[in-house]
Amino acid sequence: MPPRDARPPAGEVPAAESDQIALSSDLQLRAISNVVRHRILAFLLSGPATIAQISEAQGLLKGSTSYHLRILQDAGLVQVVSTRKVRGVQERTYGRTAKKLVLPDPGAGQPDIVMRNALADLESAPADSRLVELRHLRLDDAAFDELATRLRALTREFSARSTPDSAAADVAIMLYRPVDRPLPSTDHSS
Repeated sequence: MPPRDARPPAGEVPAAESDQIALSSDLQLRAISNVVRHRILAFLLSGPATIAQISEAQGLLKGSTSYHLRILQDAGLVQVVSTRKVRGVQERTYGRTAKKLVLPDPGAGQPDIVMRNALADLESAPADSRLVELRHLRLDDAAFDELATRLRALTREFSARSTPDSAAADVAIMLYRPVDRPLPSTDHSS
């Protein structure tokens, strides 16, 4: 019998049904907007897990974990991938229904769920294992597009290097044109 907190080997449970899900319903968006559920989904990226395993890894009570998993399951973001009897109780193993969740663009002035959750994760990360930089740049359209392309390529390159036995690392990229900093005036006649 495997240790109680060992995750099932990848071959014993079905993989995610699809590579990605486009989130569109209010139920899905509410489910993903909670930082605890965001962290549970991130934890399940490395493979299916039981309520006990998720609770231990996330520092949650089992009842709280069960509550959040029910919401994620109702939203179609996780599913039960296997069950077994443990001391007379049915133990469920949960897995994601897709590897990637695609959120709609929040639009100007609307909260960005991804960045809110990433910021919450950053704030709780150990200071010696994070890098935060903010640069205020002036870029023409071509340079802006080039930077966006290069940042995407860099994250895809390192994503391809990701292995299940390596430590977790999250990358959150923000490249945007702020609305409150217009171009400086070139009129020097005053």
